[in-house]
Amino acid sequence: MKKIYPKIVKANKRIFNRLLVCIIGILIQLTYLIYLFWTFGTAYSYSAVIFNIASILITFALLNSDKHPTYKTSWMLLILIVPIVGIMLYLCFGSGNSGNKLREKMNLFNEEERLLLTQRTKITELFDKDCDDTEIKSVSKLANYLYKYGGYPIYANSEATYFPSGEAKFEALCRELENAERFIFLEYFIIEEGVMWNTVLDILVRKMKAGVDVRIVYDDIGCLKTLPYKYNEYLESLGLKCMIFNKFHPFWVARMNNRDHRKILVIDGHTAFNGGVNLADEYINEVEKFGHWKDTAVMIKGEAVWSFTMMFLTMWNYLDNNKPHDCDAYMPREEDIEQFRGAHGLVLPYTDSPLDKESVGENTYISIINNASDYVYITTPYLVITDEMSAALTIAAKSGVDVRIITPHIPDKWYVLAVTRSFYKQLTKCGVKIYEYTPGFIHAKNFVSDDKVGVVGTINLDYRSLYLHFECGTYMYKTDCLLDVKKDFLNTLELCREVTYEDCLKVNPLRRLGRSILRLFAPLM
Repeated sequence: MKKIYPKIVKANKRIFNRLLVCIIGILIQLTYLIYLFWTFGTAYSYSAVIFNIASILITFALLNSDKHPTYKTSWMLLILIVPIVGIMLYLCFGSGNSGNKLREKMNLFNEEERLLLTQRTKITELFDKDCDDTEIKSVSKLANYLYKYGGYPIYANSEATYFPSGEAKFEALCRELENAERFIFLEYFIIEEGVMWNTVLDILVRKMKAGVDVRIVYDDIGCLKTLPYKYNEYLESLGLKCMIFNKFHPFWVARMNNRDHRKILVIDGHTAFNGGVNLADEYINEVEKFGHWKDTAVMIKGEAVWSFTMMFLTMWNYLDNNKPHDCDAYMPREEDIEQFRGAHGLVLPYTDSPLDKESVGENTYISIINNASDYVYITTPYLVITDEMSAALTIAAKSGVDVRIITPHIPDKWYVLAVTRSFYKQLTKCGVKIYEYTPGFIHAKNFVSDDKVGVVGTINLDYRSLYLHFECGTYMYKTDCLLDVKKDFLNTLELCREVTYEDCLKVNPLRRLGRSILRLFAPLM
């Protein structure tokens, strides 16, 4: 398929490499700040005392803050070991002061959103009569938690379809886009020109010309290496509506730590896609970056799509600085969801925000682990876990639950894989089974347990995803596709190499030391 954007855009991409410009700008900024701090801190004897006192005060402030203990420990170590550089880096990257400004602004839209997202039916009335009381209790507790802190209700009358690869999602996505009549909403962390995006863009332009309301949100840092400068203006010139989350510039500010890592596509209020698959060619293996790219997604149809619609509109109105006065216009039509009434199982789409100081993503995962009685199968590209997650996994394994985790064998970031492998020893010693996907990189973020509950979404098991990014997931209870999630996991195991406790004992001591040092600062990566 031909490229859609003009040659001038391609020339602009070659000549004005904004990634290089931004990197140079940030390096100059950091170098200058370090120089000022270092000069001031070493040129005068009293300034060294000032920095030492400041490092102690910041350490005490961190100690008494409500940040995660491991996150606090990493910053405190850095600040105490190298006070001058540590303080400067903390003020730039770790303080999170900008989060207060973002929080105030986002809350204005969240309050309006909550009025349109209500748990209309009592949760316990949504279960089938044959459901076990213990199941009802555990699922109801999690649903109540997600409604209170994630902001979204649980739905019946919704159907879920699981896609075991990016290729399968891409095929279904194009098919559903062709059927759009009213609106198409896309919110993605990464968009990159190529077979996948150009095919989608061609459909979007045709649909826009046919009167469909098409809106696109992408994360600027996520697309820093993949889209030309001011690509949003090009999309708008085609007639599409576009917003950029956190526009990146050469001068770093703390709010850049908060990124929109969500992958949401909503069509006409009755169909939505969620999962790990971005709109770039490696996700459908049109190009190879880290061996074979394994990813997954889920398609939701029915009442539960309303939550994804509201997730998108809340973000859109936040970026557009408008009150969400038009949300009612995007509610699903009765005739569009009638066929899904009586669908088996319950579906709960939810979001996780770095601004609410509530670890919704991690707590959901831990709840699934704690309530498992037979097995928990986990697929994640990164295994950089907190003490709470480690305790949940090991206690479950020690209690006889079959806990298995698939991670990549070929990494996209070598240092993250090193930290991931630093957790293998303690987990395998307690009975957790670890497998590495030998053909390449596995980007899927899946949980499935006991053939009854599962999550497919965007939330990785690492600090950045759990605490710093805007994320979303689809929690499912007894939907038909959960067996497909399990089947895909077991099929993927056949392509994996198990890492045993004995394997961990054979690791070179120097390599083990290097992993341990990296792990100390894992929350800062």
